[in-house]
Amino acid sequence: MPTFLDHFRLIAPHYDRIFTFLKADRLKETLQLSQDGWLLDAGGGTGRVAQMLRDVTSRVVVMDESGGMLRQARDKGLIAVRGEVEALPFRSNALPHILMVDTFHHLRDQAASVAELLRALAPEGRLVLEEPDIGRPIIKLIALGEKLLLMRSRFRTPEAVQRMFEAAGGQVRLQREEANFWVVVEKSG
Repeated sequence: MPTFLDHFRLIAPHYDRIFTFLKADRLKETLQLSQDGWLLDAGGGTGRVAQMLRDVTSRVVVMDESGGMLRQARDKGLIAVRGEVEALPFRSNALPHILMVDTFHHLRDQAASVAELLRALAPEGRLVLEEPDIGRPIIKLIALGEKLLLMRSRFRTPEAVQRMFEAAGGQVRLQREEANFWVVVEKSG
């Protein structure tokens, strides 16, 4: 794993109090989870989102590259795996559901990550990505703050993220709301 300044290790004990996620019902509906299916929360950090989905699907895995964040996920009783989205430790076509919330802009190699996510996604599978919309003024301020903190963040427009997944072969639906956007990706069989 490449060396990077692990900002998330520093904020991990406080992360869930700072960043709340209030869209669990919408996420459950959009992911179309089943009780016997697997869900990967890629870049899931503390498991703040994944913990809300345990009642819908029996097998939830949180994967992140920050050991500090994963300790918090383990404390919630979640399966936590250290790894990078650019090199997923899962077989091809293995995961029926993948989730990524507020993570895409932190990825080291977004194009490689898109390819890996689609590789691991099962045929007829669904990937749901929620990301801040860089076109919104408040998100531009957040992006500036992350740049000043020397984070490797690279925010993309909703259309740019959509094009990346389409170019890799995903069937993509884009949804906008407030300061965020959702990309729903399906992989045909």
